[in-house]
Amino acid sequence: MTRKASNLKPRREFLRLAAFTGAAAFTGKGVAAAEEQNAGPQAADSHEEDDKMEFLRVSGRHIVDAKGKQVRLRGTCPGGWMNMEDFINGHPGAEHTLRAQMAEVLGPARAQFFFERMLDYFFNEDDVIFLRRAGASVVRIPLNYRHFEDDSSPFKYIEAGFARLDQVLRHCERHGLYVILDLHSAQGWQNVHWHSDNASRISLFWEVAFYQDRFVALWQEFARRYMNRAVIAGYDVLNEPCANNALGDYPWNVGSKYRPNFDRMNAVYRRLVTEIRKIDSRHIIFLEGDDYAKDFSGLEKPFDDNIAYSSHNYTVPGFGPGRYPGTIHPRSAGSAQDWDLAKQERNFLEAEGTRFTQEHNVPLWVGEFGSVFNGPSNESSDRLRALDDQIGIFESHETHWTTWNYKDVGVMGMLTLSPASPYMERISDLLRKKVALGTDDWMKWLPSTPVKDATAQLADQIGQVVGDPQLDARLNVRCMSQTLLCFYTGTLMQPLYAGLFKGLSENELDHILSSFSAKRCVPNQGLVDVLSKYMAMPAQGSSTGG
Repeated sequence: MTRKASNLKPRREFLRLAAFTGAAAFTGKGVAAAEEQNAGPQAADSHEEDDKMEFLRVSGRHIVDAKGKQVRLRGTCPGGWMNMEDFINGHPGAEHTLRAQMAEVLGPARAQFFFERMLDYFFNEDDVIFLRRAGASVVRIPLNYRHFEDDSSPFKYIEAGFARLDQVLRHCERHGLYVILDLHSAQGWQNVHWHSDNASRISLFWEVAFYQDRFVALWQEFARRYMNRAVIAGYDVLNEPCANNALGDYPWNVGSKYRPNFDRMNAVYRRLVTEIRKIDSRHIIFLEGDDYAKDFSGLEKPFDDNIAYSSHNYTVPGFGPGRYPGTIHPRSAGSAQDWDLAKQERNFLEAEGTRFTQEHNVPLWVGEFGSVFNGPSNESSDRLRALDDQIGIFESHETHWTTWNYKDVGVMGMLTLSPASPYMERISDLLRKKVALGTDDWMKWLPSTPVKDATAQLADQIGQVVGDPQLDARLNVRCMSQTLLCFYTGTLMQPLYAGLFKGLSENELDHILSSFSAKRCVPNQGLVDVLSKYMAMPAQGSSTGG
């Protein structure tokens, strides 16, 4: 979307802040490296009583502090930091295969330097300051288990990953920003999509006990390290689980045809909560519904007095294309839809997460939702109006929320990398190829391309030859496009991405990756303004438990 000169004001503010914060990201040095040698399983214990933040807990349908005063969690998610995603960071394919390709092309040491610098710049104290100035009370941090445990050494934990997370926790503590830890990528993959760092389209987590054992053990490790940290509002234990399509997305097990497996999900959840509570009785545990946090129909009723629930509420008017209020023409659906404030509220009230939490009188947190801004440039205001109405509905129903996403390469972030930054200039041609090839499965709202059309034609031809009258042609196109374009083609392009950085010195890589720093990013000022309007609102009253 186009940027006005006034949008640069927060960027100038970062330059001013840098003069007195001494933010480590501005030095170009690895911010976690200096602390790794001192980190250990008890490294966080020194914060047991000396922070000024209060533990939060569930009280009826509210979240309250130690005094029983209601707290409203409003914020965002720095996806792309400790769990990379193609449309956020700009690369093709899944993170773990990308890291392998980067090591192959650049060499292991230079590839490690690349990713460490990206992490250093992507989210640090300056980002925490920005979010607090915007009014956020919480940040949901997506985590990839690979930062904390290597598949070659299960149940042995990586101190460098904890050191990096600990440093951000200290920044958040210093500035009064609550944190929700979100396991976005679990061992064995809890779903078959790219955002769980899955490059295989196969989910092993729900059927292989070994992966569940490692998952539980990792959360026990988090609990041991952070049980005394009030800055952590709670544990979002498993992002967007999908318990019953282990072999990948096919036309008979996606969308309205998906059939959940709540026996399997409830057993995992009950076991996990039981094991965490043996160590940590203080933190809220957030549970998400099946089918990517949408289906709560068979979820076990609350079995712990400090559990809350998280649904993900992405809606058609947030993506477009089309006017809001008015007619939206979603490219992933077969027909136009009329949307306005009243329909948005009906959609929210009819969502299973809403109904579940109202029935059981427990808090609802919409962990992900958002609008996109890389569609038609003249519709940016429509996406903002849709988001504004949606958050207003959350607020009227006392719902906690975090947007997706905080920072990215120009899709839906509060901060976006400047098109003139060295990173964006270097990957600009690759980004155009990704759009032409449709490798970012998330961005279904973008117009058709010859490659996407040809893939759809191939899917139709296959469907005709198969000749199954029960086969949903539209879902067949969707599933085949995901397999061929996102998984196969995205991985195919990873050596091309790696080659863009081949032969560069560490200083050159550092300069390029500094493009991710907050001071170099451009705020989406319209989005920041809408979010700040609601983030600044106080929570109401004291809890009575109802």
